[in-house]
Amino acid sequence: MKTFTTILLIAISTTFFAQEYNLKKGYVAEGYDVVSYFSNTAEKGAKEFTTTYNKVKFKFSSKKNLDTFKKAPKKYIPAYGGFCAYALGTKAERVSIDPETFEIRAGKLYLFYNAWGTNTFKMWQEEGAEQLKEKADKNWIKIKKEK
Repeated sequence: MKTFTTILLIAISTTFFAQEYNLKKGYVAEGYDVVSYFSNTAEKGAKEFTTTYNKVKFKFSSKKNLDTFKKAPKKYIPAYGGFCAYALGTKAERVSIDPETFEIRAGKLYLFYNAWGTNTFKMWQEEGAEQLKEKADKNWIKIKKEK
């Protein structure tokens, strides 16, 4: 019985943390290197440079970026768990992203949906990024509490 309880708790905690992140393709930011964004590039991560933080997986394009992440992981984790910042600001919804559509704002990584002629990063800028960010911050807190 003790083993079953332990397995159940691990499953619940893993699911809890995983729900806070957009894990399309099994990794945060769809396997893109979250450190590379801070050099204003979106680089795909490589399987040989992976780590787990907060029970979710991250990929990196180099050992240097992997090591950089390990020193200060919270700095590099995308806002809103890697869901589209615009969708969280306007609709309070978790929407997938295009990992190559991003912004670094006040030292934080924001990712956006960009497909089928809809570039939410452009909309984010046109409609007032700072106000949308404030709404997204509030909506993200509500979404996390609803779990």
